[in-house]
Amino acid sequence: MFDKLRKLWRSDEAVRVKKEERPHNLFEAAAVYVAACAEDDQDRQDEATGWVSPEALSFGVSELACRALIALARERDESPTDVARTLLGLPAA
Repeated sequence: MFDKLRKLWRSDEAVRVKKEERPHNLFEAAAVYVAACAEDDQDRQDEATGWVSPEALSFGVSELACRALIALARERDESPTDVARTLLGLPAA
């Protein structure tokens, strides 16, 4: 019985270690970075910026912004341009 528990513990430990060692992708970094910015969490922002290159993070943030804008525009039944201008506090075009 103890042998089975020990083997289970070791396999569980190996899975946990592998998850921690997995490199972060640019979309994960962008999601964490943007969420941290929204929550004013400088430590998480700094952590996310270390996961990928600045260029990759910029691309990920841009892609996240586009996807979020499209989703919000569909939800509001408005054009992406109108939603973007509203979010940024700009007058209607």
